[in-house]
Order: sequence, then structure tokens, then C-alpha cells
Amino acid sequence: MLRAFSTAATGMSAQQMMVDVIANNLANINTTGFKRSQIDFKDLLYVEMSEPGTEVASGLKTPGGMEIGSGVRAASTIKVFTAGEVQQTGRNLDVAIRGEGFLQVTMPDGTIVYTRDGALQLNANGELVTTLGYPIEPAISVSTDAVSVSIEKDGGVNVTDASGSQSVVGIIQLARFPNPSGLSNEGDNFLAETEASGTPTTGEAGVNGFGTFDSGFLEKSNVQMVSELVNLITAQRAYEINSRAIRAGDDMLRTANEIVR
Repeated sequence: MLRAFSTAATGMSAQQMMVDVIANNLANINTTGFKRSQIDFKDLLYVEMSEPGTEVASGLKTPGGMEIGSGVRAASTIKVFTAGEVQQTGRNLDVAIRGEGFLQVTMPDGTIVYTRDGALQLNANGELVTTLGYPIEPAISVSTDAVSVSIEKDGGVNVTDASGSQSVVGIIQLARFPNPSGLSNEGDNFLAETEASGTPTTGEAGVNGFGTFDSGFLEKSNVQMVSELVNLITAQRAYEINSRAIRAGDDMLRTANEIVR
């Protein structure tokens, strides 16, 4: 069997995975705080027919060799953490992170996950939570008789009571990672720490390189529709070309069989 069959098949499989990644990016184009993924490819092992520099005569060596590749494979998908467009919402508890950092969220099992989705709310107990009801870390509670709540650029949660006096009931902290692309996707806009991401560093907004908060805004997805559609066309054409390589190999075998007959 021609080696082109298996080689082209790896190319078709790789381009199919690329389309899957692009489809997920496009599906989340309106997801708050979503970061697009890109897929990286690596070539497979090579069959070395002759080594470069092989001596063909006394004092004469070939300038090159002969190596036949085995195809391609998908090596990894990487999150691209460029900033998304900031959209005004008018809600005091909506915050967009300008710069580096993730909000910390406590899950029911006690683990900490991370998100760029700043659509915060108050639950029935006055706790600051995500849209799914998970409390942020560190926990911040607001008195139920508060008249208004606002979030400052440094993450301070400013509360005004019925008498008009103001007080800061807590400060929202941010976390950042040496390698944010190594975070694992947990769904629901949450990311989790891994060995590849490194250990998070926490701190207050606007200090030591952390970003700041913009109250009344949300960070939209950083997916660019035009770029994704161009990538989609590229993947589709590459898939077609690989299928033609298989068709060409099939035609060659058919021709060889007809000669035998």
C-alpha cells in the first residue's frame, strides 16, 4: 500500500481537529470573558532512506539525504489571552479586568477555579457570587439593608447604607499564573490550575502588575470572526487537498492493477 494513504489520512484528521477548535471559538463568540484557542501541529517521524552526507565515492559525499515523512499530528491547543472588547452594561456589580489577572471562585468541594467573567451578583445572604451562584474568593458579604453597592478600580467593594454612610466591606483579589495557557478548561467559564500553568500569585488590583477593575463593564470574547472564518477556509482547503492525495494514490494503484491484467 502506498505510504501516501496513511500520511494523507493524518492530514485529514489534523484538519478535522482544527475545524473542531474553530467551531468552538465561533460558538463562544458572545461568551463573556472567553479566550479563543489555537491548535498547534507537529510533523511525525521520518523514514530515512539515506543519511545526509553519505559517501558515494572517495572524498565525495551527498549534499543531502532522503527522508520520507509520516504525516502530521495535533500537538496541543493553546488559549490566547489577548484582551477582549469591553462592553458597557450599566450594572454596578459587573466588572471587566483591564490587564492581567483572574477572579477566584470557590467551588462546592472547596477547590479554587479562575475566570475572566466578571458578571457578579449578590445572593440571598448578601454574598458576592458568580452568575451560577459560586462565591468569589476571598468571600465578601454585603449587609442586606445596603442601599447600593459599587466596585472600585482597586477591587474595593463600597457599600452605602440607609443613612448615607459608606464603607468598604472587602477587596476583590486577583490571581495570575506564570503560564496561563497551561490552565485547563473546566467549562462554565472556569479555568483550573495545572502543573503546566504553575502556582498562582494573588494580589490586589493595580498593584505589582495586576490589572484593574472597570465597574459597569464586561469583557467580551476575544474571538475575531473574520480571522476564524479565514482559518476555517484554510482548514477546509487543506482537508480537500489531503483527500486528493488519497484519490491520486488510489488512481495509481488502479492503473498498476490494469497493467497486470
